[in-house]
Amino acid sequence: MKVIGLLGGMSWESTALYYQLINREVNQRLGGLNSAKIVMFSVNFAQIERLQSQHKWKEAALLLSGAAKSLQSAGADFILICTNTMHLVADDIQKSVDIPILHIVDAVAARLQEGDVDTVGLLGTQFTMEKPFYKERLKDKHNIDVVIPKKSSREYVHKVIYEQLCHGVVSDDSRRGYINVLDELKQNGAQGVILGCTEIGMLINSTHSDLPICDSTECHAQYAAQSSLKGLLS
Repeated sequence: MKVIGLLGGMSWESTALYYQLINREVNQRLGGLNSAKIVMFSVNFAQIERLQSQHKWKEAALLLSGAAKSLQSAGADFILICTNTMHLVADDIQKSVDIPILHIVDAVAARLQEGDVDTVGLLGTQFTMEKPFYKERLKDKHNIDVVIPKKSSREYVHKVIYEQLCHGVVSDDSRRGYINVLDELKQNGAQGVILGCTEIGMLINSTHSDLPICDSTECHAQYAAQSSLKGLLS
């Protein structure tokens, strides 16, 4: 079994989900008392959020690269960046270590392709929805087109993430607001929706829309468990 390195803390709420989901997947596949081999570096999200809000992406990349080096030194065979947004600097982090980073977009794309989805709606932070790193990787590497909500909806989705979900607050009013955004994406041609922020699955799931829902946290965690066990079950 390979050792999974979790680069987490962005936020700790979603990192806790990663830990839980990965261990459940490994146990389901191996049975008994088996669990995943994991090392974790959990950063202080307040530092990262300040750099995000100031658009200091190079500084954020340096901070996370240091954490990635620690994971490598601790024995990780590969790394998961436990957040969608900070995959914006995934290439920079990858250059700092000799072990692979399992990219969250590739995990999401694999799930979408299983369902033959070629046009997908994207929910996430404004950085994830508006900057090209997520959409371009889906299009250029996996041939999946992306639609995003209108500006006011993007601002609303972002606000709920940072002001509620990152603090563990789950509101029925916010759930209704997100469901309205899902309807908007469907009207704009989405055949499915990516929950492209690792906290959004706390608020909505497949029961809240007739569109297929792809929870990036679940996809990434399952991808990691499968990669850790590769060769053991063949």
